[in-house]
Amino acid sequence: MIDSDLYLGNYNYELPSDRIAQNPVVPRDASKLMVVGASNLEHRHFYELPQLLRPHDLLVLNNTKVIPARLYGQKPNGVAVEILLIEPVGLNRWLALVKPGKRLPVGSEIRFSDRLKARVIRTDEVTKGRELLFELPPDQTFTEMLAELGEIPLPPYITNSQSTPDQYQTIYAQTQGAIAAPTAGLHFTQRLLDELINIGVAHTYITLHVGVGTFRPVEVEDITQHNLHQEWIEVSPTAIAAIQAAKAKGGRIIGVGTTTARSLETTKLQPYKGKTGLMIYPGYEWQVLDGLITNFHLPKSSLMMLVASFLNSREKLLDLYKEAIAQDYRFYSFGDAMLIWR
Repeated sequence: MIDSDLYLGNYNYELPSDRIAQNPVVPRDASKLMVVGASNLEHRHFYELPQLLRPHDLLVLNNTKVIPARLYGQKPNGVAVEILLIEPVGLNRWLALVKPGKRLPVGSEIRFSDRLKARVIRTDEVTKGRELLFELPPDQTFTEMLAELGEIPLPPYITNSQSTPDQYQTIYAQTQGAIAAPTAGLHFTQRLLDELINIGVAHTYITLHVGVGTFRPVEVEDITQHNLHQEWIEVSPTAIAAIQAAKAKGGRIIGVGTTTARSLETTKLQPYKGKTGLMIYPGYEWQVLDGLITNFHLPKSSLMMLVASFLNSREKLLDLYKEAIAQDYRFYSFGDAMLIWR
């Protein structure tokens, strides 16, 4: 018998389709913010964050940058092909999700332009994707070709958006490598960051390149058996020093996004550069964060399980989601946010 907090079906909820945000609010910090304490709940706006934080608090931000990871091409017989790059696995070699997958066995060729083509060299059993070897002109790098031919990939539930590519990047995005945005950070404006600095709230950066592990749904009934696809992270000595300095002054550490939370919990306040496959669910003992800023996530996602763990209650999480629906909050990547205190 699976514990109720560890059973996949208990992370489901019904969401009206009109609550899935198709476009970001303008300005970014005009989004709603649900503030969740141990025994209280407030409905605020993101631009009110300076009223909710105090001097010596520290925000930890994920500075990953979304790459133009979606490419469109065709097979020699004219069949259209769509690929989503997942991660590099060698020189001009990438793991990618492909459509139509069944028509792309090993040896298949995909042509994206007169100057860029790829060949399928391996099938990946874990992701059900393909490893592609790209052939490109000698005078151009793959990054240059990707900038020319690729598109920023919006999630599949965003079907009718007028957003621009820069609206799916945080204002502090710097290190290229993600295939999806760390969406909790999309609410920050430069004006808001400046205002926070002026009241003594500092910020520091980590990097987690958001990959298929973050957004792929959990598909096993016992969530402890889910293998999260590993993603690349870097937590620098500078970030560790900033966290330790804030703690020494009595400040609270607020992670912006589940990706930041997973990075810090992976490293346990030690500098680290490598991969993480840390899966967090109820029962996990948190060691670093005092607060978490996060968006509202898809049913049965590992992100919901992480937030349930941070709240120390799956039932409370589902109640908060019901409240968000009742209060007309917007969900998912371009949606509204929560600030949760432990």
